[in-house]
Amino acid sequence: MFGLLFNQESKRRRLLDKAPEGPLRDYLEQSFPDKAAPVSDTALLAMDFETSGLDAKHDHLLSVGYVTLLHNQVALDTAHHQIIHSKRDMDDDNITIHHITHDQVAQGMTLPQVVESIKGKVLLAHHAAVEIGFLQQACKNLYGLAPVIPAIDTMQLARQRLERRQQPFKANELRLFNLRKQYGKRQTISPIAFF
Repeated sequence: MFGLLFNQESKRRRLLDKAPEGPLRDYLEQSFPDKAAPVSDTALLAMDFETSGLDAKHDHLLSVGYVTLLHNQVALDTAHHQIIHSKRDMDDDNITIHHITHDQVAQGMTLPQVVESIKGKVLLAHHAAVEIGFLQQACKNLYGLAPVIPAIDTMQLARQRLERRQQPFKANELRLFNLRKQYGKRQTISPIAFF
C-alpha cells in the first residue's frame, strides 16, 4: 500500500519545471520519500484544517494544526496551530463554530508557511482528500498550479482494516470521533491517534 502513495514522483518532477520561485518550488524540489522505506522511517506530518465550508473551490482555509511523526514517535516540539491569513470575509457561522475572528484571519499565517511545513514529509490526515483538496486549491490560487501531495489517509486505513476482516460497518463508524472510541483513544488526540 505504501508504494501507491509515491507513484506521483514523475508528476512532481513535471510540476517542478513549471513552479515559480519560492516555497512551492522548494517543496517540489525535494523528492518524495523512498517508497521502499518503512513507514516508521518516513517523516509524517499529521495535519488538520479548519475551513469555512467543505468545497475547496468556493470555501477557504481558516486554520491549520500539525505535528511531525518520525520513528513511531510524535515530535511534540513540532506541534503547531495557526490561523491562516485571508482577505476573504468570514460568515458569522464560521466565527461562531471556529471561534476565529476577522482580526485573527487578517493577521494569520500565510500559505507559503503552510507549504513549507509539508516539505519532505508525507501528509497524514483523516479523510485526507479534504486537506489535499484545500491545500491544492490554495496553491493553485496563489501559484497557478496544484502540487502533488503524498498522503496516508487514516479513514482509508480504517475502512481497509474493516473490509479485510469482512466486518460490516456504517459510514459514520469511520468518523474520527467514533474510531477514537472504538480504539480507546482520548478525544483530544489528533488524527495520528488512529495511526
